[in-house]
Amino acid sequence: MNASEIRSTFIKWFTDRGHTHVPSSSLVPASDPTLYFTNAGMVQFKDVFTGVEQRGYTRAVSSQRCMRVAGKHNDLDEVGRTARHHTLFEMLGNFSFGDYFKAEAIRSAWGLLTEGYGLDPERLWVTVYEDDDEAWELWRAIGFPEARLQRMGAKDNFWSMGDTGPCGPCSEIHWDHGPAISDDPRGPAGGSDRYVEIWNLVFMQYEQQPGGQRVDLPRPSVDTGMGLERLAAIKQGVYWNYDIDLFQGIIRRASELSGVPYGRDLEGDTALRVIADHSRAAAFLVTDGVLPSNEGRGYVLRRIMRRGIRFGVKLGLEEPFLWRTADAVVEAMRDAYPELAERRAIIREVVRAEEERFSKTLSRGLVLLDRAVEELGDSRQLPGELVFRLYDTFGFPDDLTRQIAGERGLDIDEEGFRAAMSAQQARSRAATDFSGDPDRSAAARAYNELAAAHGATHFTGYTRDSGESRVLALLAGGAPVQALSAGDAGELIVAETPFYAESGGQVGDVGTITCGEARFLVEDTRKGPGGLHIHTGRMAAGSLRVGDAVRLEVDAARRDRTRLNHTATHLLHAALKRVLGAHVEQKGSLVDADRLRFDFAHHRPVSPEQLEAVEGMVYEQVLGNQPVRTEVMDLEEAVAGGATALFGEKYDQQVRVLSITDFSKELCGGTHARATGDIGLFRITGESGVAAGVRRIEAVTGPGALAWTRRRDRAASAAAQTLRTAVETLDSSVERVLAERRRLEKELETLKRELARAAAGDVLDRVREIGGIKVLAAEIPGDAGTLRDEADRLRGQLGTGLVVLGSREGGKVVLVAAATKDIAGGRVHAGKILREIARIVGGGGGGRPDMAQAGGKNGEALPAALERVYELVDA
Repeated sequence: MNASEIRSTFIKWFTDRGHTHVPSSSLVPASDPTLYFTNAGMVQFKDVFTGVEQRGYTRAVSSQRCMRVAGKHNDLDEVGRTARHHTLFEMLGNFSFGDYFKAEAIRSAWGLLTEGYGLDPERLWVTVYEDDDEAWELWRAIGFPEARLQRMGAKDNFWSMGDTGPCGPCSEIHWDHGPAISDDPRGPAGGSDRYVEIWNLVFMQYEQQPGGQRVDLPRPSVDTGMGLERLAAIKQGVYWNYDIDLFQGIIRRASELSGVPYGRDLEGDTALRVIADHSRAAAFLVTDGVLPSNEGRGYVLRRIMRRGIRFGVKLGLEEPFLWRTADAVVEAMRDAYPELAERRAIIREVVRAEEERFSKTLSRGLVLLDRAVEELGDSRQLPGELVFRLYDTFGFPDDLTRQIAGERGLDIDEEGFRAAMSAQQARSRAATDFSGDPDRSAAARAYNELAAAHGATHFTGYTRDSGESRVLALLAGGAPVQALSAGDAGELIVAETPFYAESGGQVGDVGTITCGEARFLVEDTRKGPGGLHIHTGRMAAGSLRVGDAVRLEVDAARRDRTRLNHTATHLLHAALKRVLGAHVEQKGSLVDADRLRFDFAHHRPVSPEQLEAVEGMVYEQVLGNQPVRTEVMDLEEAVAGGATALFGEKYDQQVRVLSITDFSKELCGGTHARATGDIGLFRITGESGVAAGVRRIEAVTGPGALAWTRRRDRAASAAAQTLRTAVETLDSSVERVLAERRRLEKELETLKRELARAAAGDVLDRVREIGGIKVLAAEIPGDAGTLRDEADRLRGQLGTGLVVLGSREGGKVVLVAAATKDIAGGRVHAGKILREIARIVGGGGGGRPDMAQAGGKNGEALPAALERVYELVDA
């Protein structure tokens, strides 16, 4: 069986038994800040297991793409070196949400393996949790021999997704690869690689709470996971996962590009496997909207890609190649994951751009590394500060530096590197909200309980700006309370609301909630678990209690301006795709009453001509006064009908589709203008880059666009009046002024250099000969560039010597040192000398043995610092 047949057999086996086939979710978990990536098949069903979310089925089957390369699942260094370590893999799984439990799960698994796949039952072993007598007896009841049935402890047979979440005992099924691998007869309990786990049946009975407490799940459930790659290795008669069909096409592509055959050389095979694995990870991560960056998920992608590139360099690949092997991933897996083919162009573009970016920094970083190695002397350890600098300045992941250092017989100062990284990691955690907040965790538990008790809040705001409802719950400081009084800050939940909860980039509504004299000012509305709308604000007067009947009033004028901006965002998205290409994909947005901001995937600045075309295309739709239509339909039907769905966004089974003729069709739950003509005026106010491969456009509409245009007109008129020209000729007048400024700056620079050269001539009498070396340390006027030029010129005049020049420009000290080649790095090291004297002026710096630069802030200490130069050379 090839992998595609294995996948389809699994899905058919369970759909024939009443399971709903659920497509793979994105690698980026929707609405789950506890995970970097989807790391198991059950992640998309987490809320179903805990009872917060209800779906129209109680049995499901899926083939889920998974990523394990962060946190406790980080085995990146083992990828390519072992038979079964991967970053990206597929997990086949069947799930029961309070439907069947252990008995049917065990029977189905055994039937599929022995009948559906025809595996030899004599080569299967089973383990159960040591206290799970029920599972033990169920395996015995189907005739499984006790000789190959083993009890194991919690480490192996009690499953949990993380520190919190669903958990329970499990039963693992293993395959015996035979005595050719090992002569160990003890089965899985012996720990030999001969016995490979292929399927884990998890019996969900509990939910792990923060602090370690376990509570019973509402209904016992089943979550199973079987590695597609492992099963394919068995069915295709190989031991290494890399030898199955899913990998071999990618490995062949890498082998053809490098000229290195697979299966002949240990190091070459490892490199080819790493490239194949990392190409798969890169292709899927880019498909799911992750782009290379220096933090969060983007850093993980960059780390994987650069590790793959480094292994390609070891194979002699000098030109960009990873984009070609990533393209082979599309060919290998497009049938199962058609989104790969749909995003083929963006995969190629992102991966190639990252390769080209890294190639520019790789050589410079290696030069820095070479110099550092030269300065190590007898030490064989790279300083942690250097490892951090390679990461921070050149984008070298620390494990890449560790790999390169290992090739040179060095290790790295791990403690020093961790210390240098700690502040940055803390900022990253705060920015991405992957760190735990005890108060928010307590509030999350309260929201989950409220969602389970009351269900989703009914939203009426598509057609109304006000309404009546009843208070279901009040919270203060994250904890439920019975009442809020004047001055109290808190959160309010009602049965139904016209207030839009922040979602899809649109900000939450503000307004008032009243009951008689009681008045709650809503400062924000956001979504909670299970479809709750959480109104955040403060009591302005009186008091509210749980159960009170209330009137809700949205700030209608603010919402109307927000609607215009939201509809304009859809038009902007569609126009960008038409002007820049189909690869354009939304990466984030902000829509409020004053402006709109739209982030999208694109790898170069948008030209003024392209921006003008986009703006014109949007305005054409506005002038056409096209109706804005919404329709509620099934998710699969909407996507099949051409509606754009955002990867990483979590959608219900029933979705709203927003259409503007045939120009734009997207899934969107936001509020919108009734017709495009309501937008009135649309102006793009800015375009910029916000991350690698991500651009941002900011724009305004309606009254905001009119105000912005008037401000621009006033500024242009004022500038024209100052330059005594017409607005129409303002650009040429400004260019003349700039040309004159450049001429004057050039004259000033020439005068500065002449002054510095004159001063340098006056200090040549400070040259001292120390041990056959001429040394000059002096203060002259000038900036860093002037000092470098003069130091280089004077060095040429000295013959064998060292020149150190300093200046006090704008209250700061600038230091430059230059040594002749015959002594640089031997008797004299310009960088080390400068580093030493920089401390005297309260600064730091350094550089190469022949040329270095430093700075400081204590100008009074400059004469003493320069005098110290002679002492250092004499020492």
